[in-house]
Amino acid sequence: MQPNTLLDALLDEAGVSHAGLAAHVNRAGLARGLALRYEHTAVARWLKGQRPRGQVPDLICEVLAARLHRQVTLDDIGYGPPEGPLPAPGSPLSGFVERAAALWRSDQQQRPHLVGAPAVTGTPAVMPVWEWENPPEDTDVSRTGRTTVSPADIAVLGAARTHYEQMYRKAGGIATRARIVGFLTAETAPLLRGSYGDALGRRLHRATGGLVAVAGICAYDADAHGLAQRYFHQALRLAKASGDRGFGAYVIALLVNQSLLMGEFRQAVAFAEAALRAAGARITPALAADLTAMQAKAYARLGDGTAALACIRRAEAAAERIRPGEEPAETGYVQPGLVNVQVAEALLSLGDLAAAHEHARAAVGTPSHDRGRVHRLAMLCQIELRRGEPDAAARTAVEMTERARGMESRRLRDRLRQVRQQLLGSGCGEAREAAALIDGTLRVPL
Repeated sequence: MQPNTLLDALLDEAGVSHAGLAAHVNRAGLARGLALRYEHTAVARWLKGQRPRGQVPDLICEVLAARLHRQVTLDDIGYGPPEGPLPAPGSPLSGFVERAAALWRSDQQQRPHLVGAPAVTGTPAVMPVWEWENPPEDTDVSRTGRTTVSPADIAVLGAARTHYEQMYRKAGGIATRARIVGFLTAETAPLLRGSYGDALGRRLHRATGGLVAVAGICAYDADAHGLAQRYFHQALRLAKASGDRGFGAYVIALLVNQSLLMGEFRQAVAFAEAALRAAGARITPALAADLTAMQAKAYARLGDGTAALACIRRAEAAAERIRPGEEPAETGYVQPGLVNVQVAEALLSLGDLAAAHEHARAAVGTPSHDRGRVHRLAMLCQIELRRGEPDAAARTAVEMTERARGMESRRLRDRLRQVRQQLLGSGCGEAREAAALIDGTLRVPL
């Protein structure tokens, strides 16, 4: 029995307590000739997933509709037909908004069934991408609600996305996720439920999608991969509502990166191809470079050296065309050296250690934020060990460990553990000292 997050979210929006809902349902039932005697304990059971009998679901809709001044359906309160684990991107936009807000609230409450859910694979993983790429489009995203949305509200959402992205880079996703999810619940959800015309609504959905994508990145960084995937799918649905194909391609790049981590290499190739195809001329050089570099990594892991090298050439050509002032805020992560480290990983998988080392050195020699530098140093350390250079690898590992301090990130911890294991396997004294330094960092709990 799964918790009814939709009903929980609507009760919160309506400002109704458990006892209050029970009393309102009893009065509404009396008007229909029903002698109901529900108390707060019954409402608690409903929120845990129990479905009330008879006309009670309809009475709940009636009570909440009167409080919220809008129609509330059985689907809205979680008593519609059974659904899959993911919000349906092709669903009506109003229903999607309610489901998205319910997920944000459940994440804020750290519901175990949500945070610990595994990522889906197969058709459920592919369908959101297919539905983003194919018709029907949203012809009108306007909405009527109690809050009037203004361009200033959308500017705040954009500033918040930048703020939380910078926090993620400096402190890691574990520390940042609670902040951004709280903002989505308290500030963003009321705007999505507000009043706006079609043009402003598309800007609102675009700005919200940017925030939701960062929430997904933070969940990914915390190893909550099912939750991260749901955020990415939400961001993709918001991208479709915004009409911005380039932004949708950026969201798919996040799904490609997650597919690589999960070992879904053919899916990674297919998703990247869908992004490049559907975005067309809207794809920016930075995003094209990242997508094709990730394709190169996937092909290399599949053992297709010809395809991997072809993607490397395309990624390098796209990287040369990057003009930072002409890129959207979201692709700011494609900093100088990023393609080099992606290419180094692909070449390492192909066994070309000399070329991989050259690209990894170039990546480390290019300025980047601390988080990106940790990943670059980890890749260089791995290549140096493979080349039989444990002393150089030890020095690289020391810098990597120092850079990682203060960041709450399971992804970075995974990199540190991987490097530590490889250092210990080298049999070098300096490498063992570097491994001991990593041990000290890993002893601090997240």
